[in-house]
Amino acid sequence: MAERYDLVVVGAGPGGYVAAIRAAQLGMKVACVEKRSDLGGTCLNIGCIPSKALLDSSELYHLAKERFGKHGIKVGSLALDVPAMLKRKDEVVKGLTDGVRYLLRKNKIEPIFGAAKLTSPTTLQVAKNEGGTVDLEAGHILLATGSEPMPLPFLPFDGKTVVSSTEALCFDKVPEHLVVIGGGVIGLELGSVWKRLGAKVTVIEFLPRIVPTADLEMGALLHKSLVKQGLEFHLETKVTGAKVEGAKATVTAQTKDGKTLSVPCDKILVAVGRRAYSEGLDLAKAGVTVEQRTGKVAVDGRFRTNVPTISAIGDLIDGPMLAHKAEDEGVAFAEILAGKSGHVDYNTIPNVVYTWPELASVGQTEEQLKEQGVGYRVGKFPFLANGRAKAMDETEGLVKILADAKTDRVLGVHILGPRASDLISEAVTVMEFAGSSEDIARICHAHPTLSEAVREAALAVDKRAIHS
Repeated sequence: MAERYDLVVVGAGPGGYVAAIRAAQLGMKVACVEKRSDLGGTCLNIGCIPSKALLDSSELYHLAKERFGKHGIKVGSLALDVPAMLKRKDEVVKGLTDGVRYLLRKNKIEPIFGAAKLTSPTTLQVAKNEGGTVDLEAGHILLATGSEPMPLPFLPFDGKTVVSSTEALCFDKVPEHLVVIGGGVIGLELGSVWKRLGAKVTVIEFLPRIVPTADLEMGALLHKSLVKQGLEFHLETKVTGAKVEGAKATVTAQTKDGKTLSVPCDKILVAVGRRAYSEGLDLAKAGVTVEQRTGKVAVDGRFRTNVPTISAIGDLIDGPMLAHKAEDEGVAFAEILAGKSGHVDYNTIPNVVYTWPELASVGQTEEQLKEQGVGYRVGKFPFLANGRAKAMDETEGLVKILADAKTDRVLGVHILGPRASDLISEAVTVMEFAGSSEDIARICHAHPTLSEAVREAALAVDKRAIHS
């Protein structure tokens, strides 16, 4: 006899567990199925959280090695303990995944650990991790199964020398030479981690620029900063293969002008993107249409697939593959299912590259506005002229605000600099309420803070910045 639920969520990542909690808050009986033995999905276990733990640890090591002396802090014999660093990372992960388990229990949501497959538009069978199967019946099914790293067809992952982001989070020692294939967010973040810890890092990117979706000016500034930090880049270069011999490898590539590049290394991180994950769900049996090339599922404005009782959110559907996008979709889905009005504004989803300096953005880039023929004004302010940034010795980067030439409505904000990931929230809030650069300029910002740079950039839109 199948257990009956109002909602069964498949996937306990940021989208899935948040949707489950919101649905339970709204009075539904909810079960959450997770293939892993821990909750939290890719983000908490092998993505956002462990990578940020390593980024912060590696940044502290770099500061102790290179910058503490300038602050009058004398460091004696500095040593790196990679196992201790990885242990701390794992403890951070466990604390948060245990927290998700507590939240599900608090909201009376039953977690079921195992691999789910759809047996009809309203039923599932779960092969439980501890053995046996369980049948579930649901008024509605939500698919939140996320994504997985995408390999190159001619360079499959071996988990040791040719690795995905998953393995690059737990190298047992610092590589002598790490080759990163792909100049996007994941490659740059993990490349930064191991460069700070002492590895030589070479990034090979097929396109003529890194972070290709970023504002052109800001992406170029980040590139310049990373080169200054010691990362080596080969742009407009196509990887053609790799030869692995024991613990060593050689990557071959071809440059734009046809020259052959040969790069010896001991680790190859393939970071060319992620693809939607729905393996084993048996979507076809339930009648759900899947886009063959991407593996993504098409949904309507209410997150419903072509089968009305089955919905999908997060990396499984169109849009940026971001944890916070999935969370917002999870909340909106649950509220719509409960008869309320759920909404996600896809124009105000922030994006962050957690290198140092960080690059955070929301809204349109200059290139997009030009392509659309939208008139706009630009306001910029450098952190070099910000008092708090000076005190922190973190003066690299700037804030850039794009506002409509006629209405002054904020169309895009791009921040390269210290704690840009936190500063971008003010811009998101203003844009959610269709605010103007003048709105930001009129808000009193505490002094001395990094956020004053945002206000100065807003003042600069009208050419009246005070400190530049």
